[in-house]
Amino acid sequence: MYAQIWTKYLPIIRILLKRTKQDGQVLDLNRIDFERMGSGRKAGYKFTIEFTKGRVSNLISSSALASDLAAVMIEDKATKEFLEGGEYTVSLNTKFQLLIKNVAPATEEGAE
Repeated sequence: MYAQIWTKYLPIIRILLKRTKQDGQVLDLNRIDFERMGSGRKAGYKFTIEFTKGRVSNLISSSALASDLAAVMIEDKATKEFLEGGEYTVSLNTKFQLLIKNVAPATEEGAE
């Protein structure tokens, strides 16, 4: 349902993922994009996705918004390869800010 919107933001999300090596990143999203697609309830637009080695490691099935973002990110080859290199959290808050953090930066020495 939200995959089309997330696909639009994916190039920016990919850039921000790369920048998480230095610090967490924030992307301000267009609230109207999501409210048109959903029920219009602002309170329902809040989630956290935990990625560990390219896979979602927490339960997000109750949120279509989170599930669609995770699917779009994992289906994109470049994004998935990047996610496989560490542990990340991607959160959406009630202000429609997407927060991206690298919680366990991968070391370059151990890469094959």
